[in-house]
Amino acid sequence: MTLAFAATLLGLGLGGAFLAGLLGVGGAIIMIPLLLYVPPFFDVGKLSVKAVAGVTMVQVLVAATSGMLAHRRHRAVNGELALVGGLAMASGSLVGALASYYVYDRWLLLIFALMVTAAGALMMVPIDAATPSLPIAEPQRFSRPRTATVCGGVGIGAGLVGAGGAFLLVPLLLIVVGVPIRVTIGSSLAITALASIMGVVGKLATGQIPYESALVVVVGAVPGAQLGAALSRRLSGGQLRLTLGVIIVAIAIRVWWDVLTYH
Repeated sequence: MTLAFAATLLGLGLGGAFLAGLLGVGGAIIMIPLLLYVPPFFDVGKLSVKAVAGVTMVQVLVAATSGMLAHRRHRAVNGELALVGGLAMASGSLVGALASYYVYDRWLLLIFALMVTAAGALMMVPIDAATPSLPIAEPQRFSRPRTATVCGGVGIGAGLVGAGGAFLLVPLLLIVVGVPIRVTIGSSLAITALASIMGVVGKLATGQIPYESALVVVVGAVPGAQLGAALSRRLSGGQLRLTLGVIIVAIAIRVWWDVLTYH
């Protein structure tokens, strides 16, 4: 690995994790296209789709854990929601990660595009973004079966493409389960961290993680997630939701272009 390639991966890990802490996503929705397109653009190196999926899964685990700890200090993580959703999503993520070994790169890209599109559509559904001053969700305010179903389904898709799945999980928790935005952000990071453990195990078991590249990305991910979480507390629920929606739509357009022009 060249110094230029390593510096690029370090910067991408920092930026992706910053958005993870800011918006409650693991960072995969940002990291997958960044790792695919930025190194070749600067002509410093290139990773295959499967390698990108492996590196991203590791980055998601580290960024989600770091971001969750930061949000937990401010009481924005619901433990029961995280446990129910995390176990369900972890099971689905392991199944998806193991199955991804047998799926062609183009199909993985198509699955990712469909997931991003679904997330973008959900972000357009109007909801009340107001949140209480102390963002703590009471256990009885969410349906456990609905949470498990949502998280398990997202986990399968996330394991396939190497994503944490939080970019789809956040709008689903908001719209389908009805969790307030700030608790959604903190709790989704906890759910994603638990799920990513199984995803990483699946990728390791099938030899899909390039260790050197993953290590460099992770070094940038830890401080990036902490910085994002710090900024997240300064923004309103509406601002956070709008930011996530804009990012999802922009990436959906770029990924669909890649799917349609894939050779």
